[in-house]
Amino acid sequence: MNLQFVADGLLAGSMIGLGAIGVTLTYSILRFSNFAHGDFMAWGAYATLAVVGAIGAMFGKIAPIAPLSFGWPLIVALIIGMAATGLLALALDMVLFARLRAKGQAIIVVMASFGASMALRSLLEFIFTSRPTYFSRAIQIAMPIGFGIRITLDQIALLLLTAVLVLGVHLLMTRTQTGRSMQALSQNAALARIVGIDVAKVVRVTWIIGGGLACVAGVMIGILIQIRPFMGFEMLLPMFAAAILGGIGSVPGAVLGGLIIGLAEAGAVQLIGAEWRAAISFIILMAVLFVRPIGLFGVGER
Repeated sequence: MNLQFVADGLLAGSMIGLGAIGVTLTYSILRFSNFAHGDFMAWGAYATLAVVGAIGAMFGKIAPIAPLSFGWPLIVALIIGMAATGLLALALDMVLFARLRAKGQAIIVVMASFGASMALRSLLEFIFTSRPTYFSRAIQIAMPIGFGIRITLDQIALLLLTAVLVLGVHLLMTRTQTGRSMQALSQNAALARIVGIDVAKVVRVTWIIGGGLACVAGVMIGILIQIRPFMGFEMLLPMFAAAILGGIGSVPGAVLGGLIIGLAEAGAVQLIGAEWRAAISFIILMAVLFVRPIGLFGVGER
Protein backbone atom coordinates (compact mmCIF):
# COMPACT_ATOMS: atom_id res chain seq x y z
CA MET A 1 0.00 0.00 0.00
CA ASN A 2 1.46 3.34 -1.08
CA LEU A 3 0.51 6.09 1.34
CA GLN A 4 2.94 8.71 0.07
CA PHE A 5 0.02 11.08 -0.45
CA VAL A 6 -0.46 11.16 3.35
CA ALA A 7 3.01 12.64 3.91
CA ASP A 8 2.56 15.02 0.99
CA GLY A 9 -0.85 16.05 2.32
CA LEU A 10 0.46 16.68 5.83
CA LEU A 11 3.24 18.89 4.49
CA ALA A 12 0.89 20.86 2.25
CA GLY A 13 -1.63 21.05 5.08
CA SER A 14 0.98 22.48 7.44
CA MET A 15 1.69 25.33 5.03
CA ILE A 16 -2.01 25.93 4.44
CA GLY A 17 -2.75 25.79 8.17
CA LEU A 18 -0.09 28.33 9.12
CA GLY A 19 -1.46 30.72 6.52
CA ALA A 20 -5.04 30.03 7.59
CA ILE A 21 -4.28 31.15 11.16
CA GLY A 22 -3.69 34.68 9.90
CA VAL A 23 -6.81 34.53 7.72
CA THR A 24 -9.04 33.35 10.56
CA LEU A 25 -7.69 35.88 13.08
CA THR A 26 -8.00 38.77 10.63
CA TYR A 27 -11.56 37.86 9.74
CA SER A 28 -12.74 37.19 13.29
CA ILE A 29 -11.20 40.35 14.80
CA LEU A 30 -11.24 42.86 11.94
CA ARG A 31 -14.34 41.49 10.16
CA PHE A 32 -13.01 41.39 6.62
CA SER A 33 -11.46 38.87 4.24
CA ASN A 34 -7.89 39.90 3.52
CA PHE A 35 -7.01 38.85 -0.03
CA ALA A 36 -3.50 40.22 0.43
CA HIS A 37 -2.65 37.57 3.02
CA GLY A 38 -1.30 35.15 0.45
CA ASP A 39 1.09 37.81 -0.80
CA PHE A 40 2.47 38.19 2.73
CA MET A 41 3.70 34.61 2.28
CA ALA A 42 5.54 35.54 -0.91
CA TRP A 43 6.97 38.73 0.58
CA GLY A 44 8.11 36.80 3.65
CA ALA A 45 9.86 34.20 1.51
CA TYR A 46 11.63 36.83 -0.59
CA ALA A 47 12.58 38.89 2.48
CA THR A 48 14.09 35.77 4.06
CA LEU A 49 15.91 34.97 0.83
CA ALA A 50 17.31 38.52 0.70
CA VAL A 51 18.64 38.23 4.26
CA VAL A 52 20.19 34.84 3.47
CA GLY A 53 21.92 36.48 0.50
CA ALA A 54 23.15 39.36 2.66
CA ILE A 55 24.56 36.95 5.27
CA GLY A 56 26.26 34.98 2.50
CA ALA A 57 27.81 38.18 1.13
CA MET A 58 29.20 39.06 4.57
CA PHE A 59 30.42 35.65 5.75
CA GLY A 60 30.92 33.71 2.53
CA LYS A 61 29.60 30.25 1.82
CA ILE A 62 28.38 28.55 4.99
CA ALA A 63 27.93 24.80 5.23
CA PRO A 64 24.43 23.50 6.02
CA ILE A 65 23.56 21.99 9.37
CA ALA A 66 23.93 18.28 8.74
CA PRO A 67 21.80 16.47 7.74
CA LEU A 68 19.57 19.39 6.64
CA SER A 69 19.88 21.27 3.34
CA PHE A 70 20.20 24.66 5.05
CA GLY A 71 22.37 26.25 7.71
CA TRP A 72 22.11 28.86 10.45
CA PRO A 73 21.81 31.79 7.98
CA LEU A 74 18.34 30.59 6.98
CA ILE A 75 17.27 30.27 10.61
CA VAL A 76 18.42 33.81 11.40
CA ALA A 77 16.93 35.10 8.15
CA LEU A 78 13.58 33.44 8.95
CA ILE A 79 13.34 35.28 12.26
CA ILE A 80 14.15 38.58 10.56
CA GLY A 81 11.75 37.76 7.73
CA MET A 82 8.93 37.03 10.19
CA ALA A 83 9.47 40.39 11.86
CA ALA A 84 9.66 42.19 8.52
CA THR A 85 6.48 40.54 7.20
CA GLY A 86 4.62 41.32 10.42
CA LEU A 87 5.67 44.95 10.08
CA LEU A 88 4.62 44.96 6.41
CA ALA A 89 1.16 43.70 7.39
CA LEU A 90 0.94 46.28 10.16
CA ALA A 91 2.06 49.11 7.87
CA LEU A 92 -0.49 48.11 5.22
CA ASP A 93 -3.21 48.23 7.87
CA MET A 94 -2.13 51.65 9.13
CA VAL A 95 -1.84 53.15 5.65
CA LEU A 96 -4.87 51.55 4.01
CA PHE A 97 -7.17 49.18 5.88
CA ALA A 98 -7.58 51.12 9.13
CA ARG A 99 -8.63 54.26 7.26
CA LEU A 100 -11.21 52.32 5.25
CA ARG A 101 -12.52 50.38 8.27
CA ALA A 102 -13.31 53.71 9.89
CA LYS A 103 -15.81 54.37 7.10
CA GLY A 104 -17.78 51.31 8.18
CA GLN A 105 -18.20 49.54 4.84
CA ALA A 106 -16.60 46.09 4.86
CA ILE A 107 -16.90 45.56 1.11
CA ILE A 108 -14.65 48.56 0.48
CA VAL A 109 -11.95 47.07 2.72
CA VAL A 110 -12.25 43.70 0.97
CA MET A 111 -11.85 45.30 -2.45
CA ALA A 112 -8.92 47.35 -1.16
CA SER A 113 -7.23 44.15 0.02
CA PHE A 114 -7.72 42.67 -3.45
CA GLY A 115 -6.07 45.72 -4.99
CA ALA A 116 -3.27 45.61 -2.42
CA SER A 117 -2.73 41.95 -3.29
CA MET A 118 -2.21 42.74 -6.96
CA ALA A 119 0.08 45.67 -6.13
CA LEU A 120 2.24 43.62 -3.74
CA ARG A 121 2.49 40.78 -6.24
CA SER A 122 3.39 43.07 -9.13
CA LEU A 123 6.00 44.85 -7.02
CA LEU A 124 7.61 41.52 -6.14
CA GLU A 125 7.67 40.56 -9.81
CA PHE A 126 9.23 43.92 -10.69
CA ILE A 127 11.96 43.60 -8.05
CA PHE A 128 12.80 39.90 -8.33
CA THR A 129 11.35 38.98 -11.79
CA SER A 130 8.97 36.08 -12.28
CA ARG A 131 11.70 33.44 -12.53
CA PRO A 132 11.56 30.82 -9.78
CA THR A 133 14.36 30.85 -7.23
CA TYR A 134 15.42 28.57 -4.39
CA PHE A 135 16.93 28.68 -0.93
CA SER A 136 19.10 25.71 -1.78
CA ARG A 137 19.60 23.53 -4.84
CA ALA A 138 20.96 20.67 -2.75
CA ILE A 139 19.16 17.39 -3.36
CA GLN A 140 18.08 15.42 -0.31
CA ILE A 141 17.50 11.68 -0.46
CA ALA A 142 14.10 10.81 0.98
CA MET A 143 14.12 8.09 3.63
CA PRO A 144 11.58 5.24 3.47
CA ILE A 145 9.54 4.96 6.69
CA GLY A 146 7.08 2.27 5.65
CA PHE A 147 3.80 1.91 3.73
CA GLY A 148 5.44 3.39 0.66
CA ILE A 149 6.07 6.71 2.42
CA ARG A 150 9.36 8.50 1.84
CA ILE A 151 10.26 11.73 3.61
CA THR A 152 13.32 13.98 3.85
CA LEU A 153 14.87 15.41 6.99
CA ASP A 154 13.97 18.93 5.81
CA GLN A 155 10.33 17.89 5.71
CA ILE A 156 10.50 16.41 9.20
CA ALA A 157 12.14 19.59 10.54
CA LEU A 158 9.45 21.78 8.97
CA LEU A 159 6.64 19.62 10.37
CA LEU A 160 8.18 19.97 13.84
CA LEU A 161 8.52 23.74 13.36
CA THR A 162 4.84 23.93 12.40
CA ALA A 163 3.85 22.01 15.54
CA VAL A 164 5.94 24.33 17.76
CA LEU A 165 4.49 27.49 16.19
CA VAL A 166 0.89 26.25 16.41
CA LEU A 167 1.39 25.30 20.05
CA GLY A 168 2.93 28.72 20.72
CA VAL A 169 0.01 30.58 19.14
CA HIS A 170 -2.49 28.37 20.99
CA LEU A 171 -0.81 29.12 24.33
CA LEU A 172 -0.75 32.83 23.47
CA MET A 173 -4.47 32.77 22.72
CA THR A 174 -5.47 30.77 25.80
CA ARG A 175 -2.91 31.63 28.52
CA THR A 176 -2.17 35.35 28.07
CA GLN A 177 -4.20 38.49 28.62
CA THR A 178 -3.54 39.59 25.05
CA GLY A 179 -4.87 36.30 23.72
CA ARG A 180 -7.98 36.49 25.87
CA SER A 181 -8.53 40.04 24.65
CA MET A 182 -8.28 38.80 21.07
CA GLN A 183 -10.87 36.12 21.75
CA ALA A 184 -13.19 38.60 23.44
CA LEU A 185 -12.93 41.04 20.54
CA SER A 186 -13.62 38.29 18.01
CA GLN A 187 -16.73 37.08 19.88
CA ASN A 188 -18.31 40.44 20.66
CA ALA A 189 -16.50 43.57 19.51
CA ALA A 190 -18.95 46.04 21.05
CA LEU A 191 -18.81 44.44 24.50
CA ALA A 192 -15.01 44.17 24.33
CA ARG A 193 -14.76 47.92 23.80
CA ILE A 194 -17.15 48.61 26.67
CA VAL A 195 -15.07 46.62 29.17
CA GLY A 196 -11.95 48.57 28.22
CA ILE A 197 -10.00 46.19 25.99
CA ASP A 198 -7.23 47.98 24.09
CA VAL A 199 -8.56 47.37 20.59
CA ALA A 200 -5.62 49.08 18.86
CA LYS A 201 -3.15 46.75 20.61
CA VAL A 202 -5.20 43.68 19.69
CA VAL A 203 -5.27 44.77 16.05
CA ARG A 204 -1.49 45.29 16.03
CA VAL A 205 -0.84 41.86 17.55
CA THR A 206 -3.23 40.25 15.07
CA TRP A 207 -1.38 41.68 12.06
CA ILE A 208 2.05 40.81 13.44
CA ILE A 209 1.09 37.20 14.23
CA GLY A 210 -0.63 36.74 10.89
CA GLY A 211 2.27 38.24 8.94
CA GLY A 212 4.89 36.26 10.85
CA LEU A 213 3.16 32.93 10.31
CA ALA A 214 2.55 33.75 6.64
CA CYS A 215 6.30 34.29 6.31
CA VAL A 216 7.02 30.85 7.80
CA ALA A 217 4.53 29.23 5.42
CA GLY A 218 6.16 31.01 2.49
CA VAL A 219 9.63 29.89 3.55
CA MET A 220 8.36 26.31 3.88
CA ILE A 221 7.12 26.46 0.30
CA GLY A 222 10.46 27.92 -0.75
CA ILE A 223 12.44 25.15 0.93
CA LEU A 224 10.27 22.28 -0.30
CA ILE A 225 9.27 23.59 -3.73
CA GLN A 226 10.39 26.99 -5.01
CA ILE A 227 9.90 30.73 -4.52
CA ARG A 228 7.78 32.70 -7.02
CA PRO A 229 5.82 35.97 -6.80
CA PHE A 230 2.55 34.06 -7.38
CA MET A 231 3.20 31.41 -4.72
CA GLY A 232 0.99 33.07 -2.10
CA PHE A 233 -1.85 33.89 -4.47
CA GLU A 234 -2.09 30.21 -5.39
CA MET A 235 -2.49 29.35 -1.68
CA LEU A 236 -5.29 31.84 -1.11
CA LEU A 237 -8.29 29.57 -1.81
CA PRO A 238 -6.94 26.64 0.26
CA MET A 239 -6.23 29.02 3.17
CA PHE A 240 -9.73 30.50 3.14
CA ALA A 241 -11.24 27.03 2.82
CA ALA A 242 -9.18 25.83 5.80
CA ALA A 243 -10.13 28.85 7.93
CA ILE A 244 -13.84 28.39 7.21
CA LEU A 245 -13.69 24.60 7.62
CA GLY A 246 -11.99 24.93 11.02
CA GLY A 247 -14.28 27.72 12.19
CA ILE A 248 -13.56 31.43 12.04
CA GLY A 249 -11.58 32.51 15.10
CA SER A 250 -10.29 29.03 16.01
CA VAL A 251 -6.53 28.58 15.73
CA PRO A 252 -6.62 24.77 16.18
CA GLY A 253 -9.53 24.69 13.76
CA ALA A 254 -7.54 26.58 11.11
CA VAL A 255 -4.64 24.15 11.43
CA LEU A 256 -6.92 21.09 11.37
CA GLY A 257 -8.75 22.57 8.39
CA GLY A 258 -5.42 23.08 6.64
CA LEU A 259 -4.43 19.46 7.25
CA ILE A 260 -7.78 18.22 5.94
CA ILE A 261 -7.47 20.40 2.82
CA GLY A 262 -3.88 19.28 2.27
CA LEU A 263 -4.74 15.58 2.63
CA ALA A 264 -7.79 15.95 0.39
CA GLU A 265 -5.75 17.67 -2.33
CA ALA A 266 -2.96 15.08 -2.14
CA GLY A 267 -5.51 12.25 -2.19
CA ALA A 268 -7.21 13.76 -5.23
CA VAL A 269 -3.89 13.93 -7.07
CA GLN A 270 -3.24 10.27 -6.32
CA LEU A 271 -6.72 8.98 -7.06
CA ILE A 272 -8.23 11.11 -9.82
CA GLY A 273 -5.45 13.27 -11.23
CA ALA A 274 -3.50 16.48 -10.57
CA GLU A 275 -5.92 18.58 -12.63
CA TRP A 276 -8.50 18.24 -9.83
CA ARG A 277 -6.21 19.55 -7.10
CA ALA A 278 -7.33 23.18 -7.34
CA ALA A 279 -11.00 22.20 -7.37
CA ILE A 280 -10.84 20.27 -4.09
CA SER A 281 -10.52 23.40 -1.91
CA PHE A 282 -13.52 24.97 -3.63
CA ILE A 283 -15.62 21.82 -3.26
CA ILE A 284 -14.81 21.53 0.45
CA LEU A 285 -15.46 25.25 0.96
CA MET A 286 -18.90 25.02 -0.65
CA ALA A 287 -19.77 21.88 1.30
CA VAL A 288 -18.89 23.54 4.62
CA LEU A 289 -20.88 26.68 3.79
CA PHE A 290 -23.94 24.59 2.93
CA VAL A 291 -23.75 22.05 5.78
CA ARG A 292 -22.08 23.85 8.71
CA PRO A 293 -21.28 27.51 7.98
CA ILE A 294 -19.65 28.09 11.38
CA GLY A 295 -17.10 25.32 10.71
CA LEU A 296 -15.85 22.51 12.91
CA PHE A 297 -14.91 24.62 15.94
CA GLY A 298 -16.68 27.88 15.13
CA VAL A 299 -19.03 29.63 17.55
CA GLY A 300 -21.70 32.18 16.83
CA GLU A 301 -21.19 35.79 17.85
CA ARG A 302 -22.58 36.47 21.29
